[in-house]
Amino acid sequence: MNPPIAFFALGFQHVQIGQSLLIHADCLEWLRRAPETSIHAIVTDPPYGIKEYDNDQLKKRANGNGGVWRIPPSFDGHERAPLPRFTALDDKDRERMRQFFEEWSRLVRRVLLPGAHVFIATNAFIAQLLYEAVVAGGLEFRGQVIRLVRTLRGGDRPKNAEGEYPNVCSLPKGCYEPWGLFRKPLPASMTVKECLRRFQTGGLRRTATNKPFEDVIQSERTPRRERQIADHPSLKPQSFLRRICHAALPLGEGVILDPFAGSGSTVAAAEAVGLQSIGVERFVDYYKMACAAVPRLKQIEVPIVDSETAAKTGQPSLF
Repeated sequence: MNPPIAFFALGFQHVQIGQSLLIHADCLEWLRRAPETSIHAIVTDPPYGIKEYDNDQLKKRANGNGGVWRIPPSFDGHERAPLPRFTALDDKDRERMRQFFEEWSRLVRRVLLPGAHVFIATNAFIAQLLYEAVVAGGLEFRGQVIRLVRTLRGGDRPKNAEGEYPNVCSLPKGCYEPWGLFRKPLPASMTVKECLRRFQTGGLRRTATNKPFEDVIQSERTPRRERQIADHPSLKPQSFLRRICHAALPLGEGVILDPFAGSGSTVAAAEAVGLQSIGVERFVDYYKMACAAVPRLKQIEVPIVDSETAAKTGQPSLF
């Protein structure tokens, strides 16, 4: 039997929302204190390059001065949110990121139950480095989930040579977001059937219409109504997160952890589909934002569209 959700606060500042918990803490410190083999799944969208959430870089983003944050142009009179400039990461930054996620992966493996899955958002530019670090920390690579969504990344002509090379783009236009899929290894000789019986983990949950969970998901940019609730720079849409949370617990039982909770969108998605979750966030402003945003985000109505209909109509697919 799982302990009460409040048990996982571990002495940190926290608030309980529904059957879930938001905690103000550094995720590495929380993971070191958390009980072993107690978490059934992780769904998270970390700071991709670490550097963009350093205090000096957040100040530059708030002031509109850029730094590692790229201030994109306006289109049709609408201001676009700043995006991290991943190509600004030098070798030292990339090594720092590799070391961080290898340590993070080791701590994650300790708290996960055998067979527990990890969904981790990334981008095409640094996915290889991230995946190598997570595997080095002890998790099995199980593939990717591709979120089909058009972004503002890539497709630009060479900087300061747009007129000279009008038919050239430096990088492909971004049309997808990869989510790495990992699993804590099963004990030796244990089958998925045995793992499900003992730990409620090991597989992925089929959809509400009893179709297999698919690794390509038609998605959308985060709707304005959700951004108005939670103005976080990497807010993902509820239509996508609810599907991932649903799949993460194969029997619909257990606890989902988001160690980089941000505005609490994963916690809101888990709550919306009736699941327990824990969100850990180190920045107090985002923690406070999450406390206010989760109750509102979980009330957002999301159309339930199967993948075939979504592909034909362009609507976001939940199941």
